[in-house]
Amino acid sequence: MTMKPLVVLISIFGVALLLTGLFGGRFDFALAGRIAMSGMLLFTALGHFLYPKGMVMMLPAGLPFREAGIYITGLIEVLAAAGLLIPRSRMMTGRLLILFFVLMLPANIYAAVKRVNYQKATYDGAGPAYLWFRVPLQILFILWTYFSAVR
Repeated sequence: MTMKPLVVLISIFGVALLLTGLFGGRFDFALAGRIAMSGMLLFTALGHFLYPKGMVMMLPAGLPFREAGIYITGLIEVLAAAGLLIPRSRMMTGRLLILFFVLMLPANIYAAVKRVNYQKATYDGAGPAYLWFRVPLQILFILWTYFSAVR
């Protein structure tokens, strides 16, 4: 569960980098990075639509419109995946995606503290120790987006 987005990101990056080298005449790291981030976003967006009950558990009970928020954030991930690949929207999408990653971190922290297993919709997840992986992963997503889409 915890490593899947990273594995998707790195795997797609490797394939995309190889393809840019073979068909583009040079290895385009930024394009491969955007393709990989887009693929990872589509992958993570699936969770919003396949596991909404468990994803809702990642948000504090007092927050209004939690279920709608899950679907909206899934849609945002799909739109960001597309926006990263459109040259005219790449930089703005990248900036907004960085903000999105920053804003999503509290939900990930809350879910870890509450031991949420979003796929099973239970409270038997990895727990706070997961944050030792999740926080650096979120930082990686932010830096990855910056260097592939904004810079």
